[in-house]
Amino acid sequence: MMKDVFLDRNRLLNVLKNIKIWDIIIIGGGATGLGIALDSASRGYKTLLLEQSDFSKGTSSRSTKLIHGGIRYLAQGNIKLVYEALKERGYLLKNAPHLIKKQRFVIPIFNWKMGCVYWIGLKTYEWLSGTLSFGKSKFLSKTETLNLFPEIKEDNLKGGILYYDGQFDDSMFAINLANTCVKKGGITLNYFKVKNLIKNGNKISGVIANDLENQQEYCIYSKIVINATGVFSESITRMDNFSLPFVIKPSQGTHIVIDKSFFSSSDAIVIPKTSDGRILFSIPWYDHVLIGTTDTFLDNILLEPKPLEQEINFILQTFEKYFINVPKKHNILSVFSGLRPLAVSNKLSNFITTKNISRSHKIIISPSGLITIIGGKWTTYRKMAEDVVNKAIKIGNLKYIPSSTKTIKIHKSVSSYKIAPYTNGYIIQKLIKENPVWGEPLINKFPYYFIKAEVIWMVRYEMARTIEDVLARRYRLLFLNAKKAIELAPIIASLMAKELSKDKQWEQLQVTNFKKLAMQYYYP
Repeated sequence: MMKDVFLDRNRLLNVLKNIKIWDIIIIGGGATGLGIALDSASRGYKTLLLEQSDFSKGTSSRSTKLIHGGIRYLAQGNIKLVYEALKERGYLLKNAPHLIKKQRFVIPIFNWKMGCVYWIGLKTYEWLSGTLSFGKSKFLSKTETLNLFPEIKEDNLKGGILYYDGQFDDSMFAINLANTCVKKGGITLNYFKVKNLIKNGNKISGVIANDLENQQEYCIYSKIVINATGVFSESITRMDNFSLPFVIKPSQGTHIVIDKSFFSSSDAIVIPKTSDGRILFSIPWYDHVLIGTTDTFLDNILLEPKPLEQEINFILQTFEKYFINVPKKHNILSVFSGLRPLAVSNKLSNFITTKNISRSHKIIISPSGLITIIGGKWTTYRKMAEDVVNKAIKIGNLKYIPSSTKTIKIHKSVSSYKIAPYTNGYIIQKLIKENPVWGEPLINKFPYYFIKAEVIWMVRYEMARTIEDVLARRYRLLFLNAKKAIELAPIIASLMAKELSKDKQWEQLQVTNFKKLAMQYYYP
């Protein structure tokens, strides 16, 4: 296996053209799809993943940036889900220590009775993690809590409970997953839209897909097709003339990002019970503060969901109850929303709230052999993938090969967490030698040092095809400060146009489209 097999789109297209029948085709390039692709490829199956937009364009880039067991699910009594997630959290830290870091969280205590409940819950949380524990929880006095969080209101504060969970950059992890899959022999392609399913009699035997970059249609044959498109799953099952045995209720989660001056601690804080019974996190992230999330049922499913005014108000009003220095709407640097695909029984779809819907994943097999997976979360992506591939082996009559993803190191794995994934890398230095201008900085520190050569890298080796791909997912500027992202867009477009051999019209259209998109993130 080559030491460095990057996401070179042209090379991967050539491989696609030379394989007549795949073992497994995965539709969808989010956390679930990429996890399935890695599990499948690492077992030795001929694996192809197709994503209609960019990797992690949807929900998988819009999470709360946590790798966690889920203390809320523990409160709901879902011990099995929490236990599984805590195990997976431990495997993730072992396999991707450069992308996952331990993060300290504090739950402030304002009522001794509830404090005892939280203490018991978090000790159970710690116990369930076993040898994969991230650290011991402990009780903090009022003084210790205020020392960690000087901005918190003292009224009725009794103390706090400190515990440990994980934090990561979701879309950066997704790109590294895609790279790992390719290293294992799989093919992952973005901007490849599945238009229809191919059937041999009543059984699915492949897909018809369009390469949106080259405007070329492909008939691609395979033994198994897996639908991992999340909230868009029904668009694929309709191609199969199959109705899912439940309703997909999209739940929107919205986050705001503010300057760290509002929240100076390097620790995260958890509001365990908001006005509607949910949990709210305030988390340091790339030298900013990320606050969220909401949980709002929506009727419409959009690739680019829009935050609702009521969600922004809920976050700010909840923050105001607990903190002295309260941000106003004009202080919001960026706001983003994602959609969770929650599976609800048809009978209960009009009578249930989002907080009561299980986050466990569901695997459905249609009469034609189409495998659809719904639900789950980033932390459990590996286990979900293993379960799906095990099903695929049976449905496709593939030779059984056990999963090895519990021990597979994720692309670029090093022994400790690294905030900047590219700078000073040997290929970046080779690019600067190729063109010294590319060594010029675009941003000196925001969220980390960023130079022109890294844009070229993202285009050549990470399949970035739009300004959004660069500034939203490979460099998280749009999610941190939409105004600065808009300011940087023209120079990104210019660099990309030259690298992709595009004309001025393409360049101008890219800037226009990105500014229109970014204004949805620029709340003020």
